[in-house]
Amino acid sequence: MNDVHKNGHRLMQVLRMPVISEKATLLAEKNGQVVFQVARDADKQEVKAAVELLFKVDVESVQILNRKGKQKRFGRFTGRRDHEKRAYVNLKPGQEINFEAEAK
Repeated sequence: MNDVHKNGHRLMQVLRMPVISEKATLLAEKNGQVVFQVARDADKQEVKAAVELLFKVDVESVQILNRKGKQKRFGRFTGRRDHEKRAYVNLKPGQEINFEAEAK
């Protein structure tokens, strides 16, 4: 775990973007969870360390979800959206990440 904290440059690349959707908003209000799209080679320890470093909050647990890209048609051609990895970060009670305040 100490190796994860030492490489700060790697931690800055783990989190790609927050997921803002109905489901993510409901999870934030109900369970205190925040959803991020993360690098495809990231693991739970790296995600936890990155969230704690960037947002100065305490993380209780992290769940990782691999989403397969959907098959899509473009006229007569078929294609595939990119696969993505999402992290559901459960914050400790009393902790909160407000993305609207962070953007200003």
